[in-house]
This record gives sequence, C-alpha cells and structure tokens, in this order.
Amino acid sequence: MALPKLNTPTYELELPSTAQKIKYRPFLVKEQKILMMAQDSGEDQQIAEAMGSLVSSCTFGKVDAETSPMFDLEYVFLKIRGKSVGETVQLSLICPDDGKTTVAVDLKLDDIEVQMLDNHTNEINISESVKVFFRYPLLNDMKSMDKDSTDIQKVFHFLVNCMHEIHYDDDVYRRIDLKDKEIEDFIDQFTGEQFEMVTNFFNSMPKLRHTIEVTNPKTKVKSEVVLEGLESFLG
Repeated sequence: MALPKLNTPTYELELPSTAQKIKYRPFLVKEQKILMMAQDSGEDQQIAEAMGSLVSSCTFGKVDAETSPMFDLEYVFLKIRGKSVGETVQLSLICPDDGKTTVAVDLKLDDIEVQMLDNHTNEINISESVKVFFRYPLLNDMKSMDKDSTDIQKVFHFLVNCMHEIHYDDDVYRRIDLKDKEIEDFIDQFTGEQFEMVTNFFNSMPKLRHTIEVTNPKTKVKSEVVLEGLESFLG
C-alpha cells in the first residue's frame, strides 16, 4: 500500500521590484537538507546557490534566481522561511548606548519589508557628456565573487559586473560588448567625487531593512537599532 501524499499549503506575495503577485509554498525537508548542508560548508557560493534553487522551487519557477535582483530573492526567501520554520525569529542585539550590552528581541518576519528610497536612481551623470546606467546585483554576481576579497575588491567587483551601459554624447557602450579590463580602466579615471556617485547607487539601492527599538536593561536608555540585509534577520 502506497503511503499518502501530503498537501503543501500555498501563499501569495508581491515582488518588491515589479509588484507582481506570485504564489509560493514552504520549503520541504529535502530542500531544507540541501540548504543546511550548504550552510555547514561555510562556502558563500554554495549557500547562494542553495538559496537560489530553493526560491525557484518554492515559487513554482516564477522567480528566476539567475535574473532576479538579490533584494527580491532575499525578500522571497524570508517569506518562505517564515512559512516553513516559524514566523518569529529571536535576535540578540547590542545596545547602541554602551556598545556591549545585549538584549534578546523577538522579531516577526512578516514585519520585514524591502525599503526603497525615493531619490534612488540607476542613472548616474558622471559629467556633462558621460552617463552610466547600472543594474541591480544578481545571484551570479555573489557566486562569482572571491570569498577572500577585501571590501574594496568587492566594491570593484560589483561596479564592473553591474555597469549596464555607458553613454558618451550620442554613443552607447553596452556592458555585454566590453571586457572587464576596459570597465576597470574606465572606473580608474574617476575622481573621488565621481567614484562616490557611482558607489552611492549600491548604498541606496533597495534592501531588506527594519528598525527596532531596544531598551538597555542596565542603563534604561532606549535606542533604535537598524537591521539591513538577509543575514540580520536569520537569528
């Protein structure tokens, strides 16, 4: 006699980047095992690949892990995680007023949203005649990064990979037609002010963000702690 097949519930969410509504389901034990094995490996590339595969499966292929912005993937993963292992996660946060006292906080994952700034744009005016257009980082950008990269190497990695087009007067140079070295040489010409302008695209791009008020049990001082990025919400 065959064992019964279990029905898996489905839910609905709205993708931050497009406002498209999609169905999703909790992850299954077989998928959780793959994710846990990746986490145990400590390899960022393996973890990213496992997360992307899980998101694609749990959204019935509606979210393409290879072409979706990372903030979409992280948001969807958080929603899936909430329906799979619990809507609340306990975090240990450091009180900002003394920088050492920790407090335990229960956070509802449903409260976490992707924050989008009104003045954010992917079009950067480098000069009167030069504009650059960026795309958002993808999973492949994370997977292709050297795990031993320094912070400045990571910045250049994303600048080179995510620069979509360069407009010079009426000429358009597409990233797909350019070599990495050509992009690197182009960036090396930037002044400090111009470099800050392009890096601000990444600093201000949509991201998981949530503000929590904590009270220091020793000093009784109330402070706000800002959490950003997927890792901040996983406990």
